[in-house]
Amino acid sequence: MKAYRRDRSPRVLLINTGYALGATLVLVLLLLAIRRLFRWLDTVAGRRLQSRLEGLEAQSFQLLQTRQLLTAFHHILKTLSILSVLVIVYVYLNFVLGLYPWSRPLAQQLFALFLNPLHIIGTAVLNTLPNLVFLAILVMMTRYVLKAARFFFASLDQGTITLANFDRDWAWPTYRIVRLLIVAFVLVVAYPYIPGSGSEAFKGVSLFLGIIFSLGSSSVIASVVAEYSMTYRRAFKVGDRIQVNDLIGDVVEMRLLVTHLRTIKNEEIVVPNALILNSHVINYSTLARSRGLILHTTVGIGYETPWRQVEAMLRVAAERPPGLLKEPPPFVLQKSLGDFAVTYELNVYCDNPQAMGRLYAALHQHILDVFNEYGIQIMTPAYEGDPEQPKVVPKEQWFMAPAANPAPADGASSKAEMSR
Repeated sequence: MKAYRRDRSPRVLLINTGYALGATLVLVLLLLAIRRLFRWLDTVAGRRLQSRLEGLEAQSFQLLQTRQLLTAFHHILKTLSILSVLVIVYVYLNFVLGLYPWSRPLAQQLFALFLNPLHIIGTAVLNTLPNLVFLAILVMMTRYVLKAARFFFASLDQGTITLANFDRDWAWPTYRIVRLLIVAFVLVVAYPYIPGSGSEAFKGVSLFLGIIFSLGSSSVIASVVAEYSMTYRRAFKVGDRIQVNDLIGDVVEMRLLVTHLRTIKNEEIVVPNALILNSHVINYSTLARSRGLILHTTVGIGYETPWRQVEAMLRVAAERPPGLLKEPPPFVLQKSLGDFAVTYELNVYCDNPQAMGRLYAALHQHILDVFNEYGIQIMTPAYEGDPEQPKVVPKEQWFMAPAANPAPADGASSKAEMSR
């Protein structure tokens, strides 16, 4: 009772208030001193360490940068200053709260407020230590299994290991699928051993993340499925020239979600794999080197020009551009008999799809040259009335140069043909 009355007497309360004011003043001075001290340490230590750190950067072949090291040192000093402030504030609160009888129980529990969370965390870690050891062993085993799988599929990609009916281009996509399956299996095994996995909070967060993933990943999953579908059906590979809808370019990179194309204008186009899967794809490179790619172009020539002469001129034009194949030989098709002209299609073979634009340009140039040399106009004649002379080709003009007249099989057949 005497201690109770003494602690609440005006004289003791006044003295303790003076102590509290003095402690507050000391606190402010210490905080200012700590602030200036760490600023001074940051400035002075930064100047002295900069030259040494620059030398260390030169010795490490610029793997370590001076700016990064100085930034790390600055963060260390800042962390130490914050810890110093927290310790001083804790001592101040413990002292001031202990001066008054009403706040003394709080001062006695102040240390427990900081210690209890650490105690709870430490106890939880000790209780889950066997599970953590199991998880660590599982992670190590999974790491070595993934390394072994990577080595196996790398050998498949390099050709040191071969499997029947397994294309080398399938090695890395298959490795990614196997890696995903291994990681998914390991997560299923490890889930019961994860600390807190049985709590309602953990289940709620897992459910929330699952809903977000399912709502926002439909397009991503579609692109991933499209990428693997294109890989295993061998639609194209890196280096092929393809056409997707109205886009034509060379495949420079195939990624998980998109495919990069480089056009003949040196433009890079990023095409989503889902779009490629839902579109028709023309691959100009698949058969180009084995059977040859057919380039074709059309011209319209009037009915007064013998078709044999036109076909012969087109074949002559096809022999001139360098880069076209001589075998198989070029051929000409009569596509249509129009109202005013016959449409001829010239077909030539090449083995370099990347040169399509240049070969088409050269082919058109030589077609123009050949038709100019023989005086044949590439145009569609149009008129309002019938001409005075019929637009027909006399028989003696059927094999005009450069067309060749095939020799008759025998004299009888030749006379019969002439009589007809």
